[in-house]
Amino acid sequence: MDGEVWVARAYISEKDHGKRRSLLKEILALLHDELKLPGVVVFRGIAGFGASGEVHAADLLRLTVDLPEVVEFFADPPAVASAIGRLSALVPAGHIIHWPAIRNGS
Repeated sequence: MDGEVWVARAYISEKDHGKRRSLLKEILALLHDELKLPGVVVFRGIAGFGASGEVHAADLLRLTVDLPEVVEFFADPPAVASAIGRLSALVPAGHIIHWPAIRNGS
């Protein structure tokens, strides 16, 4: 099925918490259970830094790790706009991006 879609990404951290559980679990529940998006993928970074400039990295010398995570999904523009609206209440301001894309059929 061909057509325009939007791709969206939310940038979070492993230690971010939602209201009742980890932020990642809350986001996945929202996108899967409530909004019924067709697919979501989560990327776990091996290193990264945010506005503070503090580098978080996975290495053997660190006992606690707070690695970056990226939640990515795509759907038709109205569905992504709705998801972004709902995610905006959970994800820090400025941590959600989206762009148009073309879905190619088989």
